[in-house]
Amino acid sequence: MKKLSARKKRWIERTVANDRSYKAFLYNRFFIFLVMVLLQLVSFGVLFYLLVYHSQAALALQIVIFALELVFVLSILNGHDRPSSKLNWIIVILIAPVFGVPMYMMNGRGRPTRRMNKKIQASKTANGAALARRYGNTEKTDETAKAEHQPQTGTRSDAISKYLTTYGGYPAFDDGTVTYYKSGEEMFPVMLEEIAKAEKFILLEYFIIAHGLMWSTVSKMLLEKAMQGVQVRIIYDDFGCMMTLPPHYEKYLEGLHENIKCLNFNPVVPLFAVRMNNRDHRKILVIDGKVAFTGGINLADEYIAQKQRFGYWKDSGLRITGSAVRSFTQMFFYLWNAFRKDKENIEEYLPQAGGGAAQKGLRIQPYDDSPLDRLSTGEAVYIDLINRASKSVWIFTPYLILDDLLRASLCHAAMRGVDVRIVTPGIPDKKMVYRLTRANYAILIKAGVRIYEYTPGFIHAKSMLCDGESAVVGTINLDYRSLYHHFENAVYFSGCEAIDALRRDCEETFALSRERTSEDVRRSVVGRLIDSVLRVFETLV
Repeated sequence: MKKLSARKKRWIERTVANDRSYKAFLYNRFFIFLVMVLLQLVSFGVLFYLLVYHSQAALALQIVIFALELVFVLSILNGHDRPSSKLNWIIVILIAPVFGVPMYMMNGRGRPTRRMNKKIQASKTANGAALARRYGNTEKTDETAKAEHQPQTGTRSDAISKYLTTYGGYPAFDDGTVTYYKSGEEMFPVMLEEIAKAEKFILLEYFIIAHGLMWSTVSKMLLEKAMQGVQVRIIYDDFGCMMTLPPHYEKYLEGLHENIKCLNFNPVVPLFAVRMNNRDHRKILVIDGKVAFTGGINLADEYIAQKQRFGYWKDSGLRITGSAVRSFTQMFFYLWNAFRKDKENIEEYLPQAGGGAAQKGLRIQPYDDSPLDRLSTGEAVYIDLINRASKSVWIFTPYLILDDLLRASLCHAAMRGVDVRIVTPGIPDKKMVYRLTRANYAILIKAGVRIYEYTPGFIHAKSMLCDGESAVVGTINLDYRSLYHHFENAVYFSGCEAIDALRRDCEETFALSRERTSEDVRRSVVGRLIDSVLRVFETLV
C-alpha cells in the first residue's frame, strides 16, 4: 500500500484540525430547538385554556376530553406494557390529559413510526437474503446452530443463546477471542492500532461524536485510510451529537473524500414526533470484518480521561475477533441500508464462510435491541441472567430506573442468597435521573442487594457478571429509555479470559466505591413525596 508523503500528511492534519468553526451553529441549533418546542407547548396550552374556559362549547369539549381519557386508559390497561409503566401513564393522563395524551403517544408506546419500521424491516429482509447466499440456510435449526459454532452443551447458558438466536437473529460462536477493557483510555490505543491495519473497510456507529483529541485522532486516520482506498462508513445519532457537532456534519465528512460516506441517523426536528424517541445508542467499530469493538465508549474526550466533566469517567469495552464480528457488520448495515438511498451490498463486507477453530466452552454472542418489536431483548437477557444466578450478580450501570420485573428479579435473587451488587455513579450527570436512581436504593437494600456509588466520579459502563462464569457488556442501561426506546447492542460471552478480567475490574471498582446502607438512604417525608412524584415520570427520562 502506497505510503503517504510528509507533505500529504501535513495537508491532512491541517484539513481535519481546521474542521470548521461550528460552535455558533451548534448553540443556535440547540436554542432554536428549545424555543420551537416551548412555543408549541405554550400555544397548545393557551388554545386549550381559551376553548375550555372562554367558549360556549366548553362543556362539550370537556366531555370529549373525558371520553379520550377513557379510551386511552382502557387502551393502556389492555396493552402488554409493564404494570408500573401502565400505572404511571394512567396517572399522567388523568391528571393532565392535554399534555398526557400527546406525551403517551410520543413516549408511552415505545415504538417507532410505521415508516421507520417499514424501512428497517425491508433492510433486514434484504440483508438476510445476502447472509443466506453467503453462509447458506439461516433458519434457526439444531443443524444451523452447529454450523454457526453454537455450542450444544446443555449448560444453563444455552437458554439465553437459544432466545437470542431464535428471536434476535444472532447466533452464538465458539471461535475467536474476547478482550475486556476496564477504561476508555485502555481501549483507545488498541482501536487506533486496528484502524491503522485496515485494508478494505472501516464501519463506525456511535451515539456521540465530539470534537477533541479522540475524534480528531480518529478522523485523521480515517481520512488517511480513505486516501489509501479503504471504504469508510460512519453512522452517528443526530440527537446524541446535537450539542457536539454542527448541523449537516455528515456532508462535511463526505466532502473530505469520496471513500467516506456518512449517515446522520434520525435528524432532529423541533416538533412532537414519535420517531424523536428512537435514538441510535449503539457503539460499534468494525475493521475489515476481522475485529470489532463495542461497549459504553463514545468518540469523545471524557471517555479517554482527556476531559473531566463529572470526576473520573469510568467506562468499559470489548474487542471481538473471529466469526462473531460478522454480527456487528450485520447490525451496522440494518440501519445503513434502511436510511441511505445508495444501498451497500453487505456481501462485500462479510468474510467467507468458516471461522477459526472451535474452542471448548467458549461462547460469543453479539446481539442488538430494537424498539421496533414488542420484545425487549436487552431486558430479557438481564432478567434471565439474574433469575438463573446461584452465586453472584455484579452490575455496572450509570442509571438505575427499574420496572417491576427487574426490581423483583434483583430482590428475589438477593433474598435467595445470591450476592447481588450494583455500582452506580458517585457524581451524577443528570440530577433528576440520579434522584430516581437513588429512589430505588431502599427497597433493594432491604432485600439484601448491595449498592455501591463510584466515588471517583461517573460510571458509564454497562455490564453484568453472573456467577463469575458468564457476562454481558454493551450499551444497554438499566433504565426505561434504554430498554424500550433506543437502538442498542451488547455481547453475551462466557468461557474466556475476558470473564476473569471483568471480575477483577468489579473487585477493584467495589474497593474504590462507597457502599450505601439503610441509614444512608433514609429520606424525610418531603423527600419521599418528591421521589413518589418523580417516579410517575420515570418512563419519560
